[in-house]
Amino acid sequence: MSISGEYGRRAALQKLLFLFATPAWAQTSRSEPIRLLALGDSLTAGYGLPRGRGFVPQLQAALDASGRRVRVLDAGVSGDTMAGGAARLDWALADRPQAAIVALGGNDGLRGLPPARTAEALESILSRLEARRIPVLLAGMLAPPNLGRDYGAAFEKLYRDAVAKRPDILFYPFFLDGIAAEPALNQPDRIHPNEAGVAELVRRILPVTEQLLDRVPPQAAG
Repeated sequence: MSISGEYGRRAALQKLLFLFATPAWAQTSRSEPIRLLALGDSLTAGYGLPRGRGFVPQLQAALDASGRRVRVLDAGVSGDTMAGGAARLDWALADRPQAAIVALGGNDGLRGLPPARTAEALESILSRLEARRIPVLLAGMLAPPNLGRDYGAAFEKLYRDAVAKRPDILFYPFFLDGIAAEPALNQPDRIHPNEAGVAELVRRILPVTEQLLDRVPPQAAG
């Protein structure tokens, strides 16, 4: 056998050994999109908007346009509280997300629920995601001003306290930043963004979402 033929045989053998020694998930990891969980309420679910124009579809479109290989998993349920999100988290995790946006709490504030109860439910969500080593982007909410300054301060603080316990979590302080109280960006109820409002929300949160995706290890993307 020639030297070149012997070299080719060895190279082919080494390739086969590598394939057998490498787990299947590692062999295909870079060809699979990252599964990004969007755990939220009506703001995530696209309440009042035409099909395909809510937060999840618009975020998916923005990520596609940026060249990211991502599949956004819609886990938004209208009317849900932080405790409701915690109660159905195991169901959402069945889709094996590799990163998560947690955008809950708006209904807690609207109902005037005790911030301590909301904080307890948020801790349950974050601790379970942490146990699975799922990078998290936490989107905070603000309480309606009619509930008073003390309640508003306690409500805002519960998010910051959660982040203080876990410095590795990415934090977007107010999910509706730049959209709330802007008539042109909201539906008539002045609570839910319209299509243009969602587009603005996606534009603002996209950079930090991309930071979140960069935290997914290559070997986990599959």
